[in-house]
Formats: sequence, structure tokens, C-alpha cells
Amino acid sequence: MNFRPRQKDEPEINLIPFIDVLLVILIFLMLTTTYSKFTEMQLKLPVADADAQRDYPKEVIVAVSNDGRYMVNRSPVDGRSVDAVAAAIGEAAKGGKDSVIVISADAAATHQSVIIVMEAARRAGLSQITFATQSSAQAGTR
Repeated sequence: MNFRPRQKDEPEINLIPFIDVLLVILIFLMLTTTYSKFTEMQLKLPVADADAQRDYPKEVIVAVSNDGRYMVNRSPVDGRSVDAVAAAIGEAAKGGKDSVIVISADAAATHQSVIIVMEAARRAGLSQITFATQSSAQAGTR
């Protein structure tokens, strides 16, 4: 029989799996982060719980204020007619027919103001339209 005391192996901490997990978490956070866009007009967007905001490479942002003023890609539009808005959208649509219209309408904007933007986009030959909203969590902080 062998009664000699055994030498105890000291446990070894392996940091490589820990670093791998941290890198995966970092990549996940980088991919799921959304960046807010600011316009020069102070808008109170309607509240909706939707998917995360996507960035379109050829987007035209049309802001509609509560008093019916329009801005296309942060430049004010002279006039409030469909033709004036269509001309401004046509100038801003650098991607041609592939451009996406993002309507950022104030929550108190009239329905007619938004319809004017949609009609102007149709006249400019653009059919991809989306609406900007804010989540209910962001609405509670303002």
C-alpha cells in the first residue's frame, strides 16, 4: 500500500473562454444598438412599439411639423403644396427609384399634411415609404 501524501494539483483558471464570451457580447451589443436621428424641427413623434429602427442607405427624410411646415433632409421647403414638396423630394432622392421616404411627422400634424408628403413621393416616382415613430419608453422620458 502506498501511504505517501499525494501532491495536490492547483486549479488553473483558463481565461480564453471568458474572453470569447465577452467578445460575442460586445459584437451583439454593437449590432443591436440603434442611433437616434435629430432633425432641426422639434417634433413629437407618434408612439408605437415596433422593431428597431433601420438605416437605409438611400433615404430621404421628410419632417412634417404640427403647423404644416415641411423639411426635406433638414432643408426647409418653400410652400406647402404637393408640387413644392415633390420638387424638394425629387432633388433629394439621389438613389433614384430605390430611395426610401422616411416620414417624420409630428404627433399633432394633420392627416392631410402626411397625405401631401405621400402624394409628393408618388409624383416624384418613389414608392417605398416608411414612418418614423418613437417607442413608448422614449415617450415617457420626454
